[in-house]
Order: sequence, then structure tokens, then C-alpha cells
Amino acid sequence: MAESVYKIIELVGTSDKSWEDAARAAVERAGGSLRDLRVAEVVTLDMTVENNKVSLFRAKIKLSFKYEDA
Repeated sequence: MAESVYKIIELVGTSDKSWEDAARAAVERAGGSLRDLRVAEVVTLDMTVENNKVSLFRAKIKLSFKYEDA
């Protein structure tokens, strides 16, 4: 069996609805330009607040994909 190597990047997704939607947005957007996505790990959840109300949910994720030689 050949050994594999994976690259890990950090992304921040945002949503005005939920942390789940924010994480999903990051993965789906990355999937538009990266191939062979493997694992997404939620690192941090936070939110921005405006006028004493939550205005944006943010999810920082680590996303791995298979590294291929050029």
C-alpha cells in the first residue's frame, strides 16, 4: 500500500444563522478549489456582536486534503 500525505489548512466560515452553517460554508467553499478533502475539525467557535445582538457566527476549522506531487 502506498503511503499518503495530507495538507492541513485553517479556514474561517461565517453565517448569520448558525455555527453549523458557518463550518459548512467553509468546507463547501474550499471544495470548489481543493480536491480530495478528507477531514474538517472545528477549532474555535465565536460570534460578532452588534447593538447587543449576535450579528455573525464564525467557525474556524482545520481542513485536510490529500497532497499530490506536481
